[in-house]
Amino acid sequence: MSSPVKKRKKTTTTSPILSPTPQSTQIPSLPDDLLISIIARVSRLDYPILSLVSKSFRSLLASPELYETRSLLGRTESCLYLCLGFTSNSNLRWFTLCRKPNLNVTNNMKKKTNKPSGHVMAAIPMPNSPPVHRSGLVTVGSDIYNIGWSIINDHSSSVSILDCRSHTLREAPNMLVERFFPAANVIDGKIYVAGGSKDSNSSNWMEVFDVKTQTWELVLNPIADGCESRICKSAVIDEAICLFGYNGVGVAYNPGINKWERIGAVNYLDLGWEWSTYCVIDNVLYCYCKSDGIKLYDSKIGRWMKLKGLEGLPKFASNSWVRLADYGGKMAVLWGNLPTTGDNNNVIWCAVITLEKRDNEKIWGKVEWFDAVLTVPEPYEFVCARAATV
Repeated sequence: MSSPVKKRKKTTTTSPILSPTPQSTQIPSLPDDLLISIIARVSRLDYPILSLVSKSFRSLLASPELYETRSLLGRTESCLYLCLGFTSNSNLRWFTLCRKPNLNVTNNMKKKTNKPSGHVMAAIPMPNSPPVHRSGLVTVGSDIYNIGWSIINDHSSSVSILDCRSHTLREAPNMLVERFFPAANVIDGKIYVAGGSKDSNSSNWMEVFDVKTQTWELVLNPIADGCESRICKSAVIDEAICLFGYNGVGVAYNPGINKWERIGAVNYLDLGWEWSTYCVIDNVLYCYCKSDGIKLYDSKIGRWMKLKGLEGLPKFASNSWVRLADYGGKMAVLWGNLPTTGDNNNVIWCAVITLEKRDNEKIWGKVEWFDAVLTVPEPYEFVCARAATV
């Protein structure tokens, strides 16, 4: 949730690989089309390092031609982003996962352990990032949409877009209805936004944004009288958007067949679903809770079960926050201890988990790596993670 506007002051974080060099590295003069062809074959994890070469190189890394070439070569990949909000000012800070330089690949390949992998969160220069709330932050392709943001914590129709190729912000068409912390979900490239309207009724409870045409359209909800205006958790499961209010009563909407359905107050989906820490990966809902750890919801039998495997994943402290994100079909887990005033050594950790089906279609998680990826020198109060395809 975004914090009230306060006097802005500069906030710094420790991201050592992005510190400027005394002078730009000199490289032979090559045609741009040849450079693009070469760079397009390099993993996006290495782009923050390459951006240090020169100013012209940074411009090349953000060019549309580079990403068109990556797409044609089949080199698109998922990129993880982290958003932090600070108690001392209203500025948000964005980071992206990248590789550390001078990584000893040979040694890491020989040792099949979960020791530090050589990853770090690199800061993205973005001085005027608008406030963010988790339920209104969704990804479509290479764009992260920030739906219903407001500087004064009030109803809003504003929509902004973070272009994860160029790391620039742009405005999108406003929603038709002003909303307060609405819930946004994506199905077939369209963004469905529900709840949060001032006078909630069947005609304004939900609207949909067509990314291709950049237009909004209201979605009629015939059972809106039984739906809460404020949505505390929502996700797409089995082609339907499942939305729950704070009283536990939910609703499911399947846009493909335009079907609405009530979800009763006593149901296993809602009872096991922690609202602050969840994600959907390949149509499976995952969430984290302190008592059970990471678990998943089996929609076929209507039950929650603990995610098996996860050998080597550290045990989270009782005062830890945890965030889950779909990282190109894998699970990204970010965590850290809740910051306190005067604490200048707030370390954020990240793990990447491969998910695979084994015996009787049970899903297992295998920890690929985990590492301390960022040190934050002052308390923060908001954490959100998303992944985009670039």
